[in-house]
Amino acid sequence: MKTTVHLVAVLLAGFAVSRSSASADTHFTGWPAGAEPAVVGRRVVENFLARPFEWQTNPERRKIVIYPEVCTWYGSLRIAKLTADTALTERLVRKYDILLTPEGATKISQRAHVDDRVFGVVPLEIYLQTKTESFLAVGKGLADAQWSTTTPDGITTEARYWIDDMYMIPALQMQAYRATGDTVYRDRAALAMNAYLDKLQKENGLFHHAPDSPFFWGRGNGWYAAGMAEILADMPADHTQYERMMRGFRSMMAALLATQAENGLWRQLVDVPESWPETSCTGMFTFAMVRGVKRGWLDAATYGPVARRAWIGLASYVNDDGNVRETCIGTNKGPSVQYYMDRKRPVGDPHGQAATTWAAFALLE
Repeated sequence: MKTTVHLVAVLLAGFAVSRSSASADTHFTGWPAGAEPAVVGRRVVENFLARPFEWQTNPERRKIVIYPEVCTWYGSLRIAKLTADTALTERLVRKYDILLTPEGATKISQRAHVDDRVFGVVPLEIYLQTKTESFLAVGKGLADAQWSTTTPDGITTEARYWIDDMYMIPALQMQAYRATGDTVYRDRAALAMNAYLDKLQKENGLFHHAPDSPFFWGRGNGWYAAGMAEILADMPADHTQYERMMRGFRSMMAALLATQAENGLWRQLVDVPESWPETSCTGMFTFAMVRGVKRGWLDAATYGPVARRAWIGLASYVNDDGNVRETCIGTNKGPSVQYYMDRKRPVGDPHGQAATTWAAFALLE
C-alpha cells in the first residue's frame, strides 16, 4: 500500500504542477444547502462562544487555556473578520476578559512547550484586528520566549520533532511576523519547518507521528499541512527557504489525493483504508488544499474538486448545535496501528471544532 501511495504521489505531484490552473471560483462557489462555509463556520463559532473554557469545567484538564481551544478561537476570529461581522468579533474579543483578571492571567501558561506557547496566536490576531497594544505585547512575548534558547542550528529548543510542532511553532511565529512586520519571526518559522521536513517527511510525502512512532496519523499530518499553509501564505517566493517548503507541501498534497475516502474525508490513519474517517485531519487538509488552490500553489483543476468534496463531507459531520463528530481525542505518539484505531472520538472534541473553523475561513478568504 505504501509503495503504491508513493508512486501515485510522485506522479500526481508532477502532474499538478505542470497543468495550467483553472479558476478556484469554479470549485468553491454554489454550495449545496447545509454546506455554505459562512453558515457552517458561524455555527461552530457560536458553539465556541457558548462553551466555558475547559479549565472551568473539566477537573482532568490542566488549569490553563488548552491549545485546541486556542486554535478554535483563532479560526473563529478569522471567520468573524472575513464575514465582516464586527459584533461577532467583539464577542470573541470579550471572551478574553476573564484572562485579564489576576486569577485569569494564571490560565495563560508560561511553560516552555509548543502546546502552550501557541496561545499567542489569539492575542496577536486580536491585535491585528483591533490594534490594541496590550494584546500585541502578550503574543509577541510568547513568540520571543519560544526562541530564548536555541539548538546549534538556530531552532528553538522547544522543538521535539513531533509533527504536531509544525503547526504550533509556525502559527505563533508567523502571527508575530504579521503583527510586527519583523522578518526575524518569519525566518524562524521557515528554518524550523525545513528542518522538520528534512527529518520527518517520508518518500510518499506523508509524515510519521514521531521518529519512534512510524504511523501516518491523520491529525498529525494535518498539523503539518496547516502549518505549511500558514507559512507559505506570507513567504516570498525568493526567500531562501521557500523552494524546499513548497516542494514538501506539494509532495504531501499529492499523497492526499491518493488517500481520500469516498465520502470526502481522510482517515484516522491516512494510509490504512480500514481506519475510520476522521474530521480534524480532514478540516486541516481542506484548509491547506483550499489555500493552495486559491493562491496558485496547486493546480485548481486537480485539487479543487478534491477540496470541495472534502468540505462538503466535513460539513455533513457538523450537527445543528455546531458540534463536530468523529474527531480523535488528544493523542500521544502511539506504539501500534491498533492504538490509533482505538482512540475515542467524542462529539464536539475541540480539535475537530478548530479544524472546521480553519477550513471554513480558507474558503471565505
